[in-house]
Order: sequence, then C-alpha cells, then structure tokens
Amino acid sequence: MPVTFLGVRHHSPACARLVAETITRLRPAHVLIEGPADFNPRIDELLLGHDLPIAVFSSYRDETRRHASWSPLCDYSPEWTALTAGRAVGAALRFIDLPAWHPAFADRSNRYADAELRYAEVIERLCRSFDVDNADALWDHLFEIAPALDLGERLDAYFDLIRGESAASESDTAREAYMATWVAAAAADAGEGDVVVVTGGFHRPALVAAHASAVTGDWAWPSVPTMPDEAVGGSFLVPYSFKRLDSFDGYQSGMPSPGYYQELWESGPDGAARHLVEAVAGRLRKRKQHVSTADLIAARATADGLALVRGHHAPGRTDVLDGLASALVSEALDVPLPWSSRGTLGAGSHPVVVEMVAALSGSRAGRLHPETPAPPLVHDLDAELARRGLDGAADLDLDLTRDDDRARSRILHRVRVLGVPGFKRDSGPTTGLEPVLSERWTLRPGPERLTAVIEAGAYGATLADACAAVLAERAADAGRDVDALAGVLFDAAFSDCPDISDRTLADIESSVGAAPELGPLGRMLAVVLTMWRHDRVLGTANSATLGTVIVAAVRRILWLAEGIQGSEARADPSRIAALAACRDALRHAERRLGLDRESALEVATRVAADQGTPPDLRGAAFGFRWALAPAEDSSGNGELDPVRAVRGAFQPRSVGDWLAGLFALAREEVLSDQRIVGLLDELLSGMSAEDFLIALPALRQAFEYFPPRERESIADQVLARRGIGGGGRRLLRGGGDPHVVAAGMLLDELVDASLLREGLVVEGSRA
Repeated sequence: MPVTFLGVRHHSPACARLVAETITRLRPAHVLIEGPADFNPRIDELLLGHDLPIAVFSSYRDETRRHASWSPLCDYSPEWTALTAGRAVGAALRFIDLPAWHPAFADRSNRYADAELRYAEVIERLCRSFDVDNADALWDHLFEIAPALDLGERLDAYFDLIRGESAASESDTAREAYMATWVAAAAADAGEGDVVVVTGGFHRPALVAAHASAVTGDWAWPSVPTMPDEAVGGSFLVPYSFKRLDSFDGYQSGMPSPGYYQELWESGPDGAARHLVEAVAGRLRKRKQHVSTADLIAARATADGLALVRGHHAPGRTDVLDGLASALVSEALDVPLPWSSRGTLGAGSHPVVVEMVAALSGSRAGRLHPETPAPPLVHDLDAELARRGLDGAADLDLDLTRDDDRARSRILHRVRVLGVPGFKRDSGPTTGLEPVLSERWTLRPGPERLTAVIEAGAYGATLADACAAVLAERAADAGRDVDALAGVLFDAAFSDCPDISDRTLADIESSVGAAPELGPLGRMLAVVLTMWRHDRVLGTANSATLGTVIVAAVRRILWLAEGIQGSEARADPSRIAALAACRDALRHAERRLGLDRESALEVATRVAADQGTPPDLRGAAFGFRWALAPAEDSSGNGELDPVRAVRGAFQPRSVGDWLAGLFALAREEVLSDQRIVGLLDELLSGMSAEDFLIALPALRQAFEYFPPRERESIADQVLARRGIGGGGRRLLRGGGDPHVVAAGMLLDELVDASLLREGLVVEGSRA
C-alpha cells in the first residue's frame, strides 16, 4: 500500500505537471485531493466539460454566522490535473479536507490561500539568500522556469523548510488530522495499489508524519461533518475568471498574472515570454500608446540579459516585465513596480505599468457546462425576469404609477440589492418622496451574471427571500450608522420588502436607539415619517417596520437633545431639523404609534430652560413646545409665554441662533401671533449699530426659515407699524447688501461719537 504525498503550490504549472506525470506513471488505485469532502458525491459535476476557470462556491448561514468560501480551479491547478489524470487512469477520486462551512475555515474565504505565506520569516530569509524580491519571484526562480529534473525532491525540501518546527494553527491541525484519516482509509483499501495524495505543500510534512505513525487495523472511510440543523447552505460550481484569480487584483492565494501562467502551462517559458511581450504591446497600441518594434527588441534583449544575470535558463515573468518597463517607461516612477512586492496594484502606478499588469492577468472567463446543477435562486430569477420581460438587453423607462411597471421596478431593485451585475439604474426617485414617478434602467446581461446569482443563492431560494436576507444582514451590520440603516429602509421599500423579520426589526430598533448624532437621525426620521404617512407608490404607508423606526427615532432624538451642551455653539441646521422631524412625528403619528406627547413636552421644557444648551437648540425646544401645546397655553398668562421667551433670549451674539430654532419649529405660530413680529421690530430697532452688525449673520440665517411670501408678509407688518402701506416686496429686494448697510450705520455712530467727543458738534445737532 505505497502512498505518495505530493505537496504543491496552488495554481502552479510546475506542480500541475508533476501531479499529472506522477499519476500517469503510478496509475494509483486512489487519488486524494485537498478539497471539500462534502463535494465527493458530486465530483462528476466537476468533470462535465466546463471551460475553466471555475470554482466550488460554498455558503453557510445560521443565526450567528455567515460564511462564504471559494475553491478555484484552472487548467494549471494541481488539484485539477489530479482530477483529470486520476479519472484517465481509472483511480477513485476523493476530496479529503473539511467542508468549507466548518469552523476551521471561519477566517478564510479561499480554501487555497497560501498557508506558507503565514510564515513570512522563512520566506524572507530565502528571498535574501537567492537575491529575489518576493515569494512569487522566489517560486519562479526555484520551480517554474528551473529545469524539471528532481522537481519532486526540491519541492519536498522547500515545503519541509517552510513548515520547519513551527506549530500549526488550531485550524490547520484540525484539517490535517481529518485529512490523515482519509489517507489511512485509502491506504488500507488500496491493498497493493498505490495512493497519491495531493495537498498544499504546507500540509505535506504533517500528513507524512501522521501516516508513518498510523496503526494498521480495522478501517472505514471517514464520515463527513454535516451542517447543524438550524443552518442553511451548500456548494455549487460557479464560473470564475482570471481577473478574480490574479493576486494583483486582491486574490488571497497562489500565483499572480494568470494569463502568463496559462501560457507557461501551454507553451513553456519561451512561449510565455513571447506571448507576454505581444500581449503588452497589443494592449498599449489599442490604447493609442506608441510602441515601436525597436522598443520591443530592446525589451526582449533586456529580458534575456536579466535572465542570464539571474541564472535563469529562460526569461521568467519578472525578467520580461523588467525588460518591458525599461524599454517603455522613460520617466521616474512614483511608486515601486508592482511585481517587486506581493499584493494589489497600488494607487499611482504608471499607466503603462497598469496595462502591463492587465495584459499578464488575462481576460479569460470560465463557463459552466449546460447540465451543471444550479441553486434554486438561479431558476427563480430567470423565471421572474422572463415573466416581466427583463431577461434581455434593454433601455427601460418605467412609469411608477402603472401597476405593471411598478412590479418590474420591484424585481429590478431586488436584483440590484443582490449585487447582480448588468442591471443599472440610471435615474428615479431616491426616497419615494420627490415628485419623481419614473425610473430609467439599462439592462446588459453578461457572463458574470450567473456567478453573482449562484453566489447570491446563499441568501435564499427565491428572489424575494434572498433580497430580504441581504437587507437583514445589512441592517445587522449597520450598527450605529444611521445613514447605512436609512439605505436599508429605502431599499426595502423599493424592493417591496417593507415588513421584515422580527430579528431584523430588533436590529433596526437597536441601531436607531444607539445612534450617536442628531443630524443623521433627524434626516432619516423626516423621510421615514413621510413614507409612513403618504407613500402609495412604494406601498410603505402605515408600514409596521417604519412605525417601529419612527417610535425609536423620536425617543432617541429627545434623549440626545437633552444631553447636548455648549452655550456658545453656533446654530446647527441638522439638529434643528431633527427636532422638527420629532415634532412632526408627534403631530401626525401620536395616536397611531402610541407616542408620548407629555413626556416629549417635558423634555423640551427642560432643554429650553437650560442655559448651558446651545441657543439654537433652546429656541427649537421652545418652538417645539409652542407648536405642540394647546392654543390657550401660549396666551401669555401661563408657563408658555412667547413674548417673555423672545425678550429673554435677546442677546446680540446668540439671538439669531435662538430665533433660528424658534422659526424652524414654530414658524406658523410666530406668523399668527402679531405680538412677536412687533416685539422683534421693537427689539431690533433698539439695537446699537455694533450689536446689530454682530447679530446680523445669524439673524439672516434665522429668517431664511420663512418662505419668500412669508418674509414679504413680515415686511408688510413692519412697514404698517410705521404707517407705510404695502411695499414689503420692495423692502426685501432693495436697500443693497444688509451687511454693508449695517456697517455704514456703525460707521455713522462712530463718527458721531468722535465729533461729539472733540466738541465739534452739540449732542443731537448732526443731521
């Protein structure tokens, strides 16, 4: 029962060749592969005849955790050549790793993330020894463009050094222990036949040691862990792409530049180098960048020279890239060349370098065989789109007052919430409150749509269920971000999910109850209240979910308002608007939602009387009381006396801010009480020019809360007090800049005072 352990680097052409050659030579009884053991009954799906790259997408969701994981495969993946070569020789094929949903993968979205990179110290020491920039260049130097002689022995030595004596993580230990049970079972079942085990090189030393110490005896194939009863999830094949494989685009694992390594797999080092130069030149010329034949000759000559200096028998990836950069980039670079380190392409990279990286990445996208099983959401979405005539390319103009167009809009919004590409909303209402009753959409279905829908299938079997689950997850993730929560509520309205689960409702209520700022909370309450009261287009009128949000927002706004301090703080329109939204909620939803007006008025009374509170908030709190109190309470005989309040607040530095709060919350009450306009005229007329100039900016902001017609009415009342009929409109439009006028008045006062002080005029004699 000989067992051959092949430690590989995921997506390595050199390792893929070694795996295929070993299996073809040994013709083993069993081929065991690092991959999700729960997919074993469906290995035939992998071999239907897909166009690679593809991936096994696995999802898991329960009350406390959601996890998604991919196991990508391309032509030069060692796991893929193990499957195809093993099937060709008649071996039994099995994946032997824990399922992707298992807690061992809780912090990993890619099964084939390079484990050895977690031990960077060893890698750095090797890079220094071989005088290369990073792990990718080291790997190419040692394996991809090195002679194939003794490749297996060199790989074993490399991974033994990488693993060293370091203790594996708890998750790696659990995975290796589980994989070892499959190895033992296959060895026992094979009898005299061979077993080939293909895993990431990091795991090979542990599996070799476990097999060497294994006790022979009774055996059985290991059981595969099953999901908890309360969990939902599963695994499906999805099309993948070179862009998603490329580490320069953020991929966790394996080799960068998949387009290059595909050519290396198909054509060898010389063919790959030639293709790389041609691909870069083609991309640059397509973008009208000048690339001469002389440039390409210089680039190839430089690459050959670098390969010779670096000890490569053929130009490698970095040799060709450095040669191209030398020939095509003439100016100084702001950031290092991206292949000199590992990770995503950095901001500020030279445009030619960006095109070079894109050329190496390649544009290949996988395609699944037509008979590949798909999650229920794929079929439900296809049916919904076909039923509404949304399954092809189109430019749509939807009239939201028509039932049919409104139904189409809701389907499209659900698709948008799921993040499916190819469905772009160009225009339409943003909250359901504007006088906009149409939408424009651009539909352009593409091959990437299927991947997105399969992955979204983790959220639910139907479009409605998946959309609701995404919104619930966003609500839970919103935390104290009220703007994010508002986005959830609006998307729920547009996608016709106005009433959501109890748990999601609790998350929303908790987020509102923890909101730290009045401004965002007030904005949300204003919109949600209007949607709850009026919206028939989106169907949110009287929504229980929105009602819960309104109650929680009113409670939180009042609590936050009472805690704000800062007697010198300037007016903040957003917090004034929050109290206005709270006032409107009490006016229009008190009975339906059980809001406590009496408690709200008590809070407003305390805020209005607190001299440590910002003036605008004190004025708004007084206006809040005035707007909601019974009419007889503002007659001046009781506690609520507007005249006394205005007189008490009339300080030059703060009166404008106080009035801004008052006018925003009790504009109609101010206009209907002629005493207030008269009092303001009296007090403002009695101000010195200096005090008036100090108060003027905030006063102008305060009077902006009156619409133009109402400002004209106030001007008419002021003129009438002086015996002048009409003319309010001319008064508002004439007279020049108020700041200039006020500054002139102050200058006149200063001149008069100087003349009087010097005895040049008698008091009261200057006209």
